[in-house]
Amino acid sequence: MSGHRIAVVGATGAVGREMWNQIEASDMAVDAIYPYTTERSAGTELDFRGQKISCRFLTEENLVPVDLVLASAGAETSRTWSPRFAAGGAIVIDNSSAFRRDPDCPLVVPELNRNLLTSSASIIANPNCSTIQMVLALAPLDREWGLKAVRVATYQSASGAGDAFQKTLHRDSRSILDGGQVPPRKDAPAFDVIPHIGSFDGGGESTEEAKLRDETRRLLGKEHLRVSATCVRVPVFRGHSEAVWASFESVPKPTKARELLIEAGILVQDDPERSIYPTARQVEGKHEVFVGRIRPDTVDSNGLCLWVVSDNLLKGAATNAIQIAEVLMEKGILAESTRA
Repeated sequence: MSGHRIAVVGATGAVGREMWNQIEASDMAVDAIYPYTTERSAGTELDFRGQKISCRFLTEENLVPVDLVLASAGAETSRTWSPRFAAGGAIVIDNSSAFRRDPDCPLVVPELNRNLLTSSASIIANPNCSTIQMVLALAPLDREWGLKAVRVATYQSASGAGDAFQKTLHRDSRSILDGGQVPPRKDAPAFDVIPHIGSFDGGGESTEEAKLRDETRRLLGKEHLRVSATCVRVPVFRGHSEAVWASFESVPKPTKARELLIEAGILVQDDPERSIYPTARQVEGKHEVFVGRIRPDTVDSNGLCLWVVSDNLLKGAATNAIQIAEVLMEKGILAESTRA
């Protein structure tokens, strides 16, 4: 039998489930697929192309040889297990922050830098969800006018903090609507807006804000690009939104910007007088990046304002990982295994 042997690490989490579902719905030839989870979720059965497959607790004795690993179980788990899978001959596409700053691990958004996907890469880093949607919107504008600086305020959903926080937001929201009291939560705020994602450094920048800066520079190939971010958790279940102020070397034109974005595969929804612009609820379940509110920056003659929205569990995570895998297959880097 020929096909790919695939492991999904964190298969019952919010992103892991999306990865699993996309593999199942794809035309990938799958010889075997192995869902890995925490001990608590071990034994949970997942459907895959008419079969019931039991989740395995991620331990040394439960490891099996695979060709491809899609990992989304957090940085600590990835630091331990992704190198072990890679040492066994697998290509690992890792959705955590563990390897995004590692110069030996390519950080990839296929529309921008698929050339980095070569046979020498055993661990490939999936960028941060908020970074992916922003760089896809900025890249075609950068090529036209030369990006100098970016300021961004993000409005990130509870699903970005994991499946448990979506459930917490749902529970707390119902409790408040029913007249109950719940403590304020920074990761899943019910009826609140929290400018706190990750931990803070000595200068007051959060780890999420640092990721946006560092990953944007790396993905756009601009080591010294000025990026300033404020990352905010909002009471939205799914989908990240961003207000972006971009400054360029030359004067950008909104009409031309719309054309460039459309040519790059961005879905432009931009007619505010008719209330046409993307929102998190409208883009849920869609794989594209959406942009609206494209207009000149009134305080910067070389500036442009954008409103960027995407489903963070899809293009911001699972879809990007699957697209990386598809490029690896297209290039023949991830070949089908042949076993007796």
